[in-house]
Amino acid sequence: MQYRHVPVMVKEVIDYLNCSSGKAYVDGTLGGGGHAQAILDAIGAEGCLVGIDRDPDAIAYAGESFHRYKPNVQIFHDNYTNLPQILSRLHIAGVDGILLDLGLSLYQLEGSGRGFSFMREEPLDMRMNPEQGRTAEAIVNRLSEKELADIIGRYGEESWAFRIAKSIVAARRQQAIRSSLQLAEVVKKAIPARHRKWRIHPATRTFQAIRIAVNQELEALERFLDEAVNFLNPGGRLCILSFHSLEDRIVKERFKALARGCNCPPHFPMCVCGKTPQVSILTKKPVRPGQAEVQANPMARSARLRAAERLSDD
Repeated sequence: MQYRHVPVMVKEVIDYLNCSSGKAYVDGTLGGGGHAQAILDAIGAEGCLVGIDRDPDAIAYAGESFHRYKPNVQIFHDNYTNLPQILSRLHIAGVDGILLDLGLSLYQLEGSGRGFSFMREEPLDMRMNPEQGRTAEAIVNRLSEKELADIIGRYGEESWAFRIAKSIVAARRQQAIRSSLQLAEVVKKAIPARHRKWRIHPATRTFQAIRIAVNQELEALERFLDEAVNFLNPGGRLCILSFHSLEDRIVKERFKALARGCNCPPHFPMCVCGKTPQVSILTKKPVRPGQAEVQANPMARSARLRAAERLSDD
């Protein structure tokens, strides 16, 4: 099978992960395997890679692509939030780097048939793992107007959230919304023509919001960041590629908290929580792709890379 995807900022990822021969890494979002292949090239035959993805199509493709690297590559059809259990199963106490690429793959947009794109007539599914959870169709057709507005406003940062939610509820009274093009048309009509931004499709933010809700993406990221540093060896790196401001904000704030350590209120005269800094932030500002990469791969234009290094336990 062909799982088409163009990895973003590969050189920067490898540099910030500090990949070198014999080290052990986790790619928590295998996708098309582009970053994983670059990691394997850098760590050589003595290295180890654990690959994880929720999408069974990505796992099938990775199984074909990386079969020749076994047993140095271990692949798991799972959520990256289950990294503790996966590493425990492999009897791995710590790794030298962990990567998350939080973007959609080209395959998911163009070939999965799950309704991620507002440009295609596909069933309204949007599940990263089509074996688990509720579908986008269920959310769109069953939630109340207020619940829909909350999702679209919070996860899509859409200023027309209430108007879009109202239009969705009105449309589904006439006919259930079952396809991506149906939903895109309802959203488009809900936004007055003079307020539609010419650079992006009017349904972009709504589709983002519903996809995030379907896959519980922000909750998963927060749970992962609560524990990830515990599975890094001293000097190990955590690198996260995000593609919208909500994800990037979570990563930024969690890195800052891990670097600060103490979480006592500012007015306390001394620390009573006993927490010490766990990481050093390597990217004071997010790293962005260069102009040449964006021109070659327009999907890279919104990518942001943040990286942190675990401090020694001394």
